[in-house]
Amino acid sequence: MSTTIDVVDEFFTNFGAGNMSALLGQFADEVDFRVNGAANVPWAGERSSRAEIEEFFGIFPQVLTAPEAFEITGKIAPGDDAVVFATCVFGVKATGKKFTNSYALHFTVTDGKISRYHMYEDSHAIAEAFAA
Repeated sequence: MSTTIDVVDEFFTNFGAGNMSALLGQFADEVDFRVNGAANVPWAGERSSRAEIEEFFGIFPQVLTAPEAFEITGKIAPGDDAVVFATCVFGVKATGKKFTNSYALHFTVTDGKISRYHMYEDSHAIAEAFAA
């Protein structure tokens, strides 16, 4: 059986490779999935089904440039929970503005599947980048 950190590492491998089928297969049937943010940030909101999560991950290539930088800066993985700290730089296609996003992702892994995905990000910087 995979450890929590194994599942999380696989998530980032699949995300980085653009392997959405494998990535979506890592999620449980019902997920506590939340990304707080301003109304003008298209990926902000709550989701729970794989279809909604697939839509979430499909938003990024539509509205953002390819990442200019991405770095995982830390991981904490006690038991079924893991928190990953990371920083990335993206551009917003519609405005041409860039933002640097330092964030934390809280995962819970249950029976080898991701059952919680909560993102805590610099929603102000992102909202500013989306503002015309």
